[in-house]
Formats: sequence, structure tokens, C-alpha cells
Amino acid sequence: MPKALKIILILLLFIGFFEAGLLSSYTIVTSEPPDVKGLIDLQINTIAELFSSENINSVLIKDPQKVNVTNKVDVSENLTSLAKVDGVDIDSMNFTTYSGSSEGKISVNITALAYSSPNTTSGRIVLSGTPDYIIKATAEANSSDSGITVDLNTLKIISILKFFNQTSSNSYSVNNGSDRITIG
Repeated sequence: MPKALKIILILLLFIGFFEAGLLSSYTIVTSEPPDVKGLIDLQINTIAELFSSENINSVLIKDPQKVNVTNKVDVSENLTSLAKVDGVDIDSMNFTTYSGSSEGKISVNITALAYSSPNTTSGRIVLSGTPDYIIKATAEANSSDSGITVDLNTLKIISILKFFNQTSSNSYSVNNGSDRITIG
């Protein structure tokens, strides 16, 4: 068997075992059958974004530039529904771009803190001013003389990270720092 054919066969076996491991770990972690097409599309999009010349040049050449967005409330509401959280803190939203803020379409990275809905199934009521999640998203924005407006149809969530919250489950506590009251 020619050497090139052996290399191609080994690569195909590696990719096959990788995909089988990905699908089985997805099933174990989520306890749901995997969406094979969705997972493969996600991998292809991620790899394509990593190796796109626009992304490589922008990362190598300059730091992200913070931009002011005119439709923060709409973005916040859209992030709330997409991420399935109770609310997004508008004051903590951070919009950055590697593109210049000149007129036209620009790619915007969004980072925001979010709150989960209160858990009332255990009999406790928790009023919290502390965010439970951090959401990272991307979107296209239109830059014009009136400001930068995020196109809500292009909003895409990259990741949702949950903060670890250590509280006692069988006690009453009041934190006078005005950020948390726990009853239960």
C-alpha cells in the first residue's frame, strides 16, 4: 500500500474516532441525543473562523477597540431570550471590535453579565443583586453618523458561563451590602 494512502487512511480513522468520542461525550453530558448536523456545522464554522484571514490579521495587528452602541436595550432583551436567562445587566454590557468604527458593517464582540430566575422549588426565596452568568456573543453592527447599531438578526451566542455561588442551604442570612437577602 502506498505511503500517501496509509497517511490518508490514518487521518480518516483519527477523524472518525474523534467524531465518535465527541458524539458520545455530548450524549453523556447532556443526557440527550446529539444533533449531529449541528455539531458538525459548529466545528466547521469554528475552524473556518479561526483560519479566516480577516480574523488572523485583526488579532495579530491590533487590540480590540471599545465601541458605544445605540440600541443596548434591544440587545439586552435579545440576549435574555437567546440565552434563556432572567435578565441581562445593561450597565455591564461591553461592546468591542477589531474592525475600525468607520461607516459600514463591523463585527462586534459582546460581553454581558446575566441573572438567573429565582429558584423557588426548594421553598427559599433568593433576592440577588449578584449576576449568575457571563454571556459572550458576536454580532454584526452598522456604523453610521448617528452611531453604531447592532443588527439583532446576526446576534450569535458564543458561550454562557455560570458563576459558582456558595451559599448555605439551611440558614437565614442578610448581607447588608445590599446585594443579597436569603430566606429559607
